[in-house]
Amino acid sequence: MSDYPFDVNKYHEGIELFNDVEFFEAHDVWEELWQEYHGEDRKFFQGLIQVAVCLHHFGNGNIRGAKKLFLSSTAYLEPFKPIHLGCNTEKLIRELTACCQEILDSTEEFPKIDIIPDLIPEIHLEGFQ
Repeated sequence: MSDYPFDVNKYHEGIELFNDVEFFEAHDVWEELWQEYHGEDRKFFQGLIQVAVCLHHFGNGNIRGAKKLFLSSTAYLEPFKPIHLGCNTEKLIRELTACCQEILDSTEEFPKIDIIPDLIPEIHLEGFQ
């Protein structure tokens, strides 16, 4: 029995998929978790979902969508800094910002920007089972 009021296995499964660059699949798993859970961590899960969708859009060349999701995901995660449920949200936001910096700096309406694989963030839990 979990000490948490949400499905910890889905949380972990989403992180695994995210780290395997399976962003759409991570989004799906976390969205299930988000739909089932109505507690105080709901906005945190929504932030993770939007990070995954941001990177999914970026990888598929939907730069406008990626920028929009970057802004909303970081706004959702900001209140959960520096670490929440073992996720170093401060590091995740910093690495996501580095990954998306070219998108954020672009003034073009439809820029052609490729994601740099080495800059894609990963989530490694700290002290959370």
